[in-house]
Amino acid sequence: MSKERAGEAVVMLGNAAIARGAYEAGVKVSAAYPGTPSTEISENIIKYQDDIYAEWSPNEKVAMEVAVGASVSGVRALVSMKHVGVNVASDPLYTVSYCGVNGGLVLVAADDPGLYSSQNEQDSRMVARAAMVPVIEPSDSEEARVFIKRAFELSEEYDTPIIFRETTRLAHSQGIVNLEERVELEDKPYEKNIAKNVMMPGNAIKRHLVVEERLKRMAEDANTLDINKVEYNGTKIGVITSGIPYQYVKEALPEASVLKLGLVHPLPKKLIEEFASKVETLYIVEELEPVIEEQVKSWGIKAIGKEIFTVQGEYSANMLKKAILGVDTAQEAPAQVPARPPILCPGCPHRSVYSVLKKLKIHAAGDIGCYTLGAVAPLGVVETTLCMDASISTLHGMEKAKGKDYIKNWVAVIGDSTFLHTGVNSLMNMVYNKGTGTVMILDNSTTGMTGHQDHAATGKTLMGDTTYMINLYNLCKAMGIEHVYEVDAFDLDEIERLVKQETQREEVSVIITKSQCALLKTFVPKGKCVVDPEKCKKCGMCLAAGCPAIKRAEDGTAVIDETMCNGCGLCMSNCKFGAISLIENK
Repeated sequence: MSKERAGEAVVMLGNAAIARGAYEAGVKVSAAYPGTPSTEISENIIKYQDDIYAEWSPNEKVAMEVAVGASVSGVRALVSMKHVGVNVASDPLYTVSYCGVNGGLVLVAADDPGLYSSQNEQDSRMVARAAMVPVIEPSDSEEARVFIKRAFELSEEYDTPIIFRETTRLAHSQGIVNLEERVELEDKPYEKNIAKNVMMPGNAIKRHLVVEERLKRMAEDANTLDINKVEYNGTKIGVITSGIPYQYVKEALPEASVLKLGLVHPLPKKLIEEFASKVETLYIVEELEPVIEEQVKSWGIKAIGKEIFTVQGEYSANMLKKAILGVDTAQEAPAQVPARPPILCPGCPHRSVYSVLKKLKIHAAGDIGCYTLGAVAPLGVVETTLCMDASISTLHGMEKAKGKDYIKNWVAVIGDSTFLHTGVNSLMNMVYNKGTGTVMILDNSTTGMTGHQDHAATGKTLMGDTTYMINLYNLCKAMGIEHVYEVDAFDLDEIERLVKQETQREEVSVIITKSQCALLKTFVPKGKCVVDPEKCKKCGMCLAAGCPAIKRAEDGTAVIDETMCNGCGLCMSNCKFGAISLIENK
């Protein structure tokens, strides 16, 4: 399906280059759960669906297990996720490290320095060290294409899964990529091997020894590995670096000698010792944690790292110039741009639900998704957000700690995709352990937070095929929950009635609010809302929900921007004076 041709040089996102490299490497199976900054890998993989099966799995653990199964059967398999998804996938990851592979197995872990779209800044290299899994890291789009191919080769050569680490800056920046032909590989034969593939204690203890020996061998071989490169220039300054920070080093310190690591775990000790011996002052430049630095210093090699560099956020060439050279290249302060905090889109069905909760003074245990924005003004009803699927368990924990009366003004809110991720398990736990909380599933028919990907309840696969659509109502009923309701997300009166009723109930209950995300291609706006200035009392009730399509005019009357309005009617429902009406689409 792809129009790209081998021999061409094209500009690609880092994520698109990873997808292209996986295609060229002969990958046959790709599994993922969408998560910024990794999402576009799978969205580009489907260009090659004539050769690669690709899926959105319900969560990262499942995606990892699908890829492991493909590897065991003898084909190359790719699994992609953001850094916090690696936490979800860690159970199979830690153990497949012991098993090893048959077909090459590569996990793309997309870290997010700077917290552009994440709840923490964890460093996947730390996970890799704990799991005893090698890590490869590219510095640009072309290396992303080339290195992912090497990752599959090394995976098979050393009988190990490989973590392919990228960061937001690589994932979403563009560079020139030189396309090559796909390598058509014969499937590796499957051979029954219980000692290798069945990780019960007696087998695992023996495989642990294999893993330790494997890492020692890789560390030795890394001294001459082609993706670890030395660039000798002057002897005054030497820098050990990897990934995107390499680009900043080259810009800030063009005269410095550089040891650029493509394999960042295990480290090539002899190569590093040799490089360090040839420079007067050695710096180690790496974003986030001092993973390379700690190991290098543990060998007695004198180096400068986090003493002058931060462990927070992204680096830059200017930051390195200031830290190493003492040169402050900051220019005159730029003009201050008005703050643009994230906000729910015009016509978002979550806004109407939160409007009701705010009116009723209901607190919400929140989750990961667009609906997390219910925490910000002027709504301010989401009061906890921890990780994917934590809302239901958090509410349950509150009840078990403080009793039913404590949570009679609380609900858990969770999206449809997040509920299917592992929220199902949390709801199951609430039922099993005799909870009494009220769960609201905000069903907008998509995985909205990462750009509108399909999931198990949308009826479409990643590859565009029509499939069985999981029915959330029936799923909840199947758990034995008697009180399950579906309601239009913009039916404010009915939502209010149900919330008042169900939060007082002495049993688990579920309210499913249903309305499509207003940004879906299949969404059809009802029309446009307009304000009659003669009827407007300037009370501001229409502004209370925080829709960005509505504002005050200079005289205090409400004004609706028709280019933004999706005709959801929330402002019209909140106006008690009939000053707002809907002009329906013809």
